[in-house]
Amino acid sequence: MSGLGAILADIWRSPSGRIGLVLVVAILLFAILGPVISVNPNKIAVQDRFQAPSATHLLGTDNLGRDLFARTAQGTRAALIISILVVFCSLLIGSVLGIAAGLAGGYIDRAVTIVFDIISSYPPVILAMGLIALYGTGFGNLLFVVTILFIPQFGRMARAQTLSLRHQPFIDAERILGLPARKLIMRHLLPNVLGPLVVLASMNIPVVITIEAGLSFLGLGVQPPQASLGSLIKDGYVFLSQSWWPTIGSAATLALATLGSTLFGEALRDAADPKLKGHGR
Repeated sequence: MSGLGAILADIWRSPSGRIGLVLVVAILLFAILGPVISVNPNKIAVQDRFQAPSATHLLGTDNLGRDLFARTAQGTRAALIISILVVFCSLLIGSVLGIAAGLAGGYIDRAVTIVFDIISSYPPVILAMGLIALYGTGFGNLLFVVTILFIPQFGRMARAQTLSLRHQPFIDAERILGLPARKLIMRHLLPNVLGPLVVLASMNIPVVITIEAGLSFLGLGVQPPQASLGSLIKDGYVFLSQSWWPTIGSAATLALATLGSTLFGEALRDAADPKLKGHGR
């Protein structure tokens, strides 16, 4: 069995990992297929406002009569796209900075570490709100701001892995043989660093989803008419006395998305690290 197949088999053998995998697949299918099979999520039909779930509107309608199934699917897709892009960009930038700092050492290492410490010293949501106030709202700015929040985590992980490998005998042997630094990184450092970073990435996806929903709830994330799980929860809360359906669908989807991603990430961590196998089962 291949390495990936063995990891997936370990995840499936874990009860929590099995639940996480099923939830992740279900949320992915909902985000991919939901907007395709549903009506226009921005179509307003005031005469149909605050309808309960039915065969026509599976999750009911909101204060403007818009289909909540379509809007929840659109918001789920937006949350997943943002979380995947944020994790990918922060992993890429953080790994480059961390490997460079670990290899260079000295002033470069200290400077990069100080930058990581400065970013990490602020509460994430407060820092995000400050950066959004500086750069403005919008998809691009949201992606930029949340990516900055997660770069230090990946950078520290990459730096720690690089420091542990830098003076290994096989690395010293490659240096003595004259292997260029670029090939040394691509051939030895990156493959050894990438595994823990991927596990960290899987565990950060639910955190990014939650931060994006929180910022959108405050009006600082995805902007109308584009739906977001956070903005759907906020809109439902405003009209909670008239109907609770607009809140329940988006809140349940957000809870299932974060729960599934968390369980899957923890199972992936346990499966990828032999020292943790047998724990948490």
